Amino acid sequence: MAALIQAVSAVLWLVAGWAMRDQRRVALHWAAFSALSVLFFLLFVAKPALGEPLGQLMRDASNVSAVLSMVALQRGIWLFVGRPLRNTDHLAAVLIVVLVSWMGPDPSAGPLRVGVICGVLAALSLSIALDLHRHARDTVHMRWPWLLSAAPLIASVVYAGRGLRAGLVAGSVASEMAGDSALNVASAFAYVVLVPSFHATLMALVMMRLVADLRRLSRHDSLTGLLNRRALEDLLAAQVQRSRRYAEPFCVLMLDVDHFKSINDRFGHAVGDQVLRHLSALLLGQVREVDRVGRFGGEEFVVLLPGLALAAALPLAERLRRAIVAGPLAHADAAIALSASIGIAEWGGGREEASRLLVRADAALYEAKRRGRDRVASAGVDPAVA
Repeated sequence: MAALIQAVSAVLWLVAGWAMRDQRRVALHWAAFSALSVLFFLLFVAKPALGEPLGQLMRDASNVSAVLSMVALQRGIWLFVGRPLRNTDHLAAVLIVVLVSWMGPDPSAGPLRVGVICGVLAALSLSIALDLHRHARDTVHMRWPWLLSAAPLIASVVYAGRGLRAGLVAGSVASEMAGDSALNVASAFAYVVLVPSFHATLMALVMMRLVADLRRLSRHDSLTGLLNRRALEDLLAAQVQRSRRYAEPFCVLMLDVDHFKSINDRFGHAVGDQVLRHLSALLLGQVREVDRVGRFGGEEFVVLLPGLALAAALPLAERLRRAIVAGPLAHADAAIALSASIGIAEWGGGREEASRLLVRADAALYEAKRRGRDRVASAGVDPAVA
């Protein structure tokens, strides 16, 4: 039953690899995990019927297949979560299993062989559980991160328990592990439960990535990767509430690329898109870590500057303007000169809402354009909320 589940899973992950081109290597590793598990089960079942020395060879091959399956599983998880592959650790695990498998058919070597192989499998399973727990806690921010690591953690306990029993009760290898015993029946049922649990864990990883991507797309601009208008408006509303509570000043900076239409007309919209991405990178490189940058629409950007009054925000806005002028876009052995007009407004306190603050920043932006572009203009205090 476990082999059948893994065989079906291998086919499904191969199909997933064909469909998810950006995650093809991940899906192929997880298909290899399933296929090698099938090989382990088949070799293990075939061993008693083949006799020696072929049965011994099948036993050793099944042990190596079991470890390789866990290695493929962990490498696929590392690729999926963006962790670097540690080839040395996995190579050491495989070599240890190969070496203990060469100990031959001597019954006295059985406890050590089983104990070492189960120890390696327990260590791999525990390492996978820790990887999943860290990802759930630090990246996905799950409320109960242990849920994602439960299956490999249970597998680690099962492998460790079997390895300890082999070491402490030497006769258990021949009487329980190689025969029709209650331990083997329990292990078979454990495999049948754990195998789909592993795949449920992998599917949970994929689903959480999809949810995270959808959440990100709902709040970020697809072209530049900056916050979109909806996210900016939410942040501004939250900042207004925080500033009312703690009397914290803040400013909003509104920026518009000068003569952007002429850039599109002269070089094409593809180059215009490059300009927007280039400008986004420039802005992110100049602002503070606490500042928030977003694309408000078209060639217009908004920067939220928490904790800064107008007197402190004006030099930052001027630095942004100079950085844009000093950073033309390289294109076709030439450079496309860029400049921007910037309007800046400080929150007036009291009853002023975020929408009114944006209107004042926009008015300051158009004042900068009216005065010749490539400059910074600031908005005065709104008398309606002063």
